[in-house]
Amino acid sequence: MSSPVILAIDQGTTSSRAVVYDAKTFDVLGTAQQEIEQHYPHDGWVEHEPEDIWYSVARTVREALARSGRDAKSVAAIGITNQRETAVAWDRATGRPVHRAIVWQDRRTTDFCRERAADQPMLTAKTGLVLDPYFSGTKLRWLLDRAPLLKVVADRGELAFGTVDSFLIWRLTGGTVHATDATNASRTLLFNIHTMQWDDELLRYFGVPRAALPDVKPSVAEYGITKGLDFLPDGVPIRGVAGDQQAALFGQGCFTPGEAKCTYGTGAFYLLHTGETAVQSKHKLLTTVAAMTDARPKYALEGAVFIAGAAVQWLRDGLHLFKSSAEVEQLAKESNPAEPVLFVPGFVGLGAPHWVPEARGVIFGLTRATTAADLGRAALEGVAFQVADLIDAAEKGTGEGGLLRVDGGMARNDWFLQFQADALGRPVARAAQSESTALGAAFLAAIGAGHADESSLGALVSAATRFEPKLPAPDRAKKLREWRRAVRAVIGFYSAE
Repeated sequence: MSSPVILAIDQGTTSSRAVVYDAKTFDVLGTAQQEIEQHYPHDGWVEHEPEDIWYSVARTVREALARSGRDAKSVAAIGITNQRETAVAWDRATGRPVHRAIVWQDRRTTDFCRERAADQPMLTAKTGLVLDPYFSGTKLRWLLDRAPLLKVVADRGELAFGTVDSFLIWRLTGGTVHATDATNASRTLLFNIHTMQWDDELLRYFGVPRAALPDVKPSVAEYGITKGLDFLPDGVPIRGVAGDQQAALFGQGCFTPGEAKCTYGTGAFYLLHTGETAVQSKHKLLTTVAAMTDARPKYALEGAVFIAGAAVQWLRDGLHLFKSSAEVEQLAKESNPAEPVLFVPGFVGLGAPHWVPEARGVIFGLTRATTAADLGRAALEGVAFQVADLIDAAEKGTGEGGLLRVDGGMARNDWFLQFQADALGRPVARAAQSESTALGAAFLAAIGAGHADESSLGALVSAATRFEPKLPAPDRAKKLREWRRAVRAVIGFYSAE
């Protein structure tokens, strides 16, 4: 029989990925990826078809195993990581979704959040979050308000609600397990991160029946076994689950307080591990649950930039400036530094540390001389500046600082990472495996299956490339002042009414 492997399922916002790892060395043996269709039924609304998500997962798992050359029977454990706040609802009897998944980027609950802004202190004290359309609880309330009959059947326990991990666990186990992990639960506005339980007061506030919600487990736990699938044999255990950003933190080897990473995917997400202390930010960062290998709570501070790689995707698909996202690096190199273009990519609002869901994307400084190269440069700089803002906010609350570990699709762009180091005024280290999200899910599953522990995994994590800041401090300060003036203008314009 072939040596054991770990299967990681990484279900993201724009695509699903499956990766097969050697259970000892964590070398990648096979991988597959498939994009999923985005639906935009109204301005600010973003949806996915849950069946598209499921079929993309089934296809990529099958392809990754085929490319690995390993038999599916050699899979020792499955790890799942996922886009976090996206909300799914399905019928327990049939397993069929009752509505499209409402994606984390979706802004349809903006009015609800603004009308109840006075309640934010209570919500933040329990959840570590802010009242924003970003989070699942507001989406589930919208769904139940829109279709009152769903509330009736949900109260009777006939519906299941969850984030994408819950939906995948349900399908993988043949409808026998309805569960989530604490990192995903902590992103719903329904979960008390101090008691580590669904909170009755929060459930009443959002009108979400407890009977519809999944059981909450640590990130390393028994999540059932596969059943009735045509791409995996029965009996493969699911042993690790974590939301994508917490999985990336774990995959980067950030197991202890003070270690930090930023993942650049559709959005950009900075997490700072704070250990067993739930640090409450005074600068509008989120307190969230970090991946837990046992029942002891672990926490992190998080800053979220809603649009990162999605800005490059817009230049590619919306403006048709290039055919491949990788081409934006060469464009940025060709840009004229004297062109005063600033791009605030707030397509779906501004996240931390501003939290302005009404905001939209704005480009400043266009001239007749502005080129596609200048727009490419401005898009990359806009992402880097947003990350600099949220890291500055995090350090005001903790005093931490130093090396930033990075991963994700945009982390393959050397020009961008050099500018990120310049904008921060500190070194940036790219992970040897740029897809730390899937690796983190595999690490968690390996621990759950008894193939590894944190000590052995930490020794496997290394940085491939380090970028040192080169921009003189006065120039950096000038660029940040101009950027922040642009952000203030966007907030002022969209908050005027």
